[in-house]
Amino acid sequence: MVFVTFSSLYSFEGDDLSSFNIPHGDKIVHFVFYFVAAALGFLFFHEQKGTGALFRNVLMLIVVFLMFFGIIIEVVQERFTMNRSGDVFDALANSMGAISGVSAMYFLFYSQRWLK
Repeated sequence: MVFVTFSSLYSFEGDDLSSFNIPHGDKIVHFVFYFVAAALGFLFFHEQKGTGALFRNVLMLIVVFLMFFGIIIEVVQERFTMNRSGDVFDALANSMGAISGVSAMYFLFYSQRWLK
């Protein structure tokens, strides 16, 4: 989360990043950052022998925490940085990444195996 925070608040102005000119590419980056953060949170609590209703509640807390964290980062970008601006669609990409990350990991670990 330190990396996500730094990447979200650091001004990359003046750095030569123009070779990566993908339309809405920043939304993809936001999605991937929060997808990975959610997957790592899942794996951490899964390693702590997480199962049952308590584990599902922890997963919901991970998603809610990441969604609020993403919103707070966007507000901080808008209010307290000079070269960055907050974006509602960035917050949406963050939230979708968090939900998708936990969902994908849950599916990987707890889905019924169709082929044996």
